[in-house]
Amino acid sequence: MVKLGVIGYGYWGPNIVRNFSAHEDCKVVAVCDTNPKALARVASRHAGVRVTVDVSEIVTSAEIDAVAIVTPVSYHYELARKALENGKHVFVEKPFTATAEQAARLVELAERQNLRIMVDHTFLFTGAVRKIKQLVDDGTLGPLYYYDSTRVNLGLFQHDVNVLWDLAPHDLSIMDYLIGLEPELVVATGTAHVNGLEDIAHLAVYFPNNVLAHINVNWLSPVKVRTTLVGGQKKMLVWNDLDPAEKVRVYDKGADLGTEQGIHKALVSYRTGDMWAPKIEELEALHLETRYFLDCIKSGIRPFNDGLAGLRVVRILEAAEQSLRQHKEIVLSQSRDGLPAAAASTFASNESCVQTL
Repeated sequence: MVKLGVIGYGYWGPNIVRNFSAHEDCKVVAVCDTNPKALARVASRHAGVRVTVDVSEIVTSAEIDAVAIVTPVSYHYELARKALENGKHVFVEKPFTATAEQAARLVELAERQNLRIMVDHTFLFTGAVRKIKQLVDDGTLGPLYYYDSTRVNLGLFQHDVNVLWDLAPHDLSIMDYLIGLEPELVVATGTAHVNGLEDIAHLAVYFPNNVLAHINVNWLSPVKVRTTLVGGQKKMLVWNDLDPAEKVRVYDKGADLGTEQGIHKALVSYRTGDMWAPKIEELEALHLETRYFLDCIKSGIRPFNDGLAGLRVVRILEAAEQSLRQHKEIVLSQSRDGLPAAAASTFASNESCVQTL
């Protein structure tokens, strides 16, 4: 039985408590929040769960094995550090931390303590992303060319982070999971209109092998759009997360380059074939993710959405922020300079965390 403490019961916290409580081998022992109304909701929905406003009752309790951190990102590092120092496994909401240095230090600490960190990149556990991952891994799409995502809606405006830090982690984690390459270059543009934080942003991430990712995030769109295109040499797909019937459509379309003998002229031939919509499992992603976290604690396996995955996302977000401020492209160093030694070593040899459910 894994005994869990939860810090934060705002927007996402109730979903965390509900899903962990649904597993027979997990007991939510206590929930911490500074809002009395939030604690009253916990008491009314989950009889027997202790409520508190004191974080130390969660992170230092000998009764608790793991801590779920569901707070604004500015609190993630200190809360996760205290939990790890007290021997607790950590489940933390995205983005992992506010800086790459913080993320690296937590990775190093978890390694030293032999504890698991899981970053709540929930979309990795959706049926759509799991199916896309399968299509990438089995070679159906061929070598990847691009990842192109549009994630826009009207609001919700955040008061502590801009639209990149709020919405882009979803796509950056999916991109990292699917492409599996270290990015080389980041370019970001954006502007603020409402509350001083960028509410519209475009992010381009360049990878080796001519793989390009482009992410469009926006809090000022009149309509909600959740559409991603993934293009490969053999096939291409469209993932529309708002389509209840056919979320993923695979197209046998592409372009091939040949040469005309004797003339040495490049000829582009276009391939147009069938479209098919694979069956997508309709299971709650957070239920699968919380189950996976418990299994990783019990088995000692490092999750594929671990602290290193969170660190990779935060490094891109930091580079994007720098690009926004300086109006220039940012080259991502592959040397791990500036990372704590253990984190740099673990980052460089992360084969063990590349797994598929």
